[in-house]
Amino acid sequence: MARLLTKKHWTFIFLIIISLFFFFFVLPISIPLVIAFFSALMLNPLIRFIEKRFKLGRKISVILIYLTFIILLGLLGYFTVTSVIKQLVSLAENIPEYIVQINRLLLDWGDALERFMIDLPNEFVNEVNAGIRSSVDSLTSILRETFQVGKVAAIVATIPNYIVSFLVYLIALFLFMLELPILTSHFYNLFTEASAEKIQFMTARLKHVSLGFLKGQLLVSLIIFAVSLIGLFIILPEYAIIMSLIIWIIDLVPIIGSIIILAPWSIYMFLTGSTFMGIQLAVLAIILLAIRRTVEPKVMGVQMGLSPLATLISMYIGLKLFGLFGFIIGPIAVIIFTSAKEVGIINFNFKI
Repeated sequence: MARLLTKKHWTFIFLIIISLFFFFFVLPISIPLVIAFFSALMLNPLIRFIEKRFKLGRKISVILIYLTFIILLGLLGYFTVTSVIKQLVSLAENIPEYIVQINRLLLDWGDALERFMIDLPNEFVNEVNAGIRSSVDSLTSILRETFQVGKVAAIVATIPNYIVSFLVYLIALFLFMLELPILTSHFYNLFTEASAEKIQFMTARLKHVSLGFLKGQLLVSLIIFAVSLIGLFIILPEYAIIMSLIIWIIDLVPIIGSIIILAPWSIYMFLTGSTFMGIQLAVLAIILLAIRRTVEPKVMGVQMGLSPLATLISMYIGLKLFGLFGFIIGPIAVIIFTSAKEVGIINFNFKI
């Protein structure tokens, strides 16, 4: 068997082993570095534009773009963190009141159900009441355990690790931005001239796909924001703008989407007796979910150069295999495969 394997085969096997080792062991602990590298790739067109437009050197252009990026990131982080903290404080302060309201509603429902079932056997009525009270106790316990001090302290204790990772990200981002042309040159020197041309073609396709992915996400999110704003102006105009912004930001996260905001909100309105508003919020949630599931594959397919069906299948399979990041990995893997096939790196053409 060993005699049948050529040097090229052994090299290929060795590369596969190294890739698997990197994917399963190195990549999970290198997330800040990976994000920094891709951030540098995304910012590189701006750096090149500054270099050509203002006739500046690479180092000065990198410093200008880097400082601008840090300032924008800082402002965004400041407003986001402060608003999130305010919302969390408000939620923590109102949790006891919410628990009391929900308990009172469920117990009232239990009393009403008991009066309704007065002619039924006592054993059945007692069983139903016991189930309702058990549900109330379980809900109360879940809410209290979720917001207990120990868990909050555990979350706070992880903050230093995130700070270290963020500092590593910032330092790595600056260095990647500075040395990206050198790294690119070293990378292409690993291949023959013919192979380098093929790799360059695939890299150009991936850049186009990445830009298309961002544009597609932005277009879909703007549609979601517009529909949310119109719907909430009809349902609850005094909070329409702020809640539309929150839904828009949450909807940018794959899988989670706007349903995580509107579904609990709708249920709470039902529980507190605001049935009509609860129905309106539920309808808005369904509309936004339908838009996300129908418009997204079409827009993403057009922007990324894939058919809507291929985009949908790749997103779904990527999601199932790799979780949240699979939403991005799936379409990119399809693009890499089709690009490699176009340039002849992969010869996959047979008939049965």
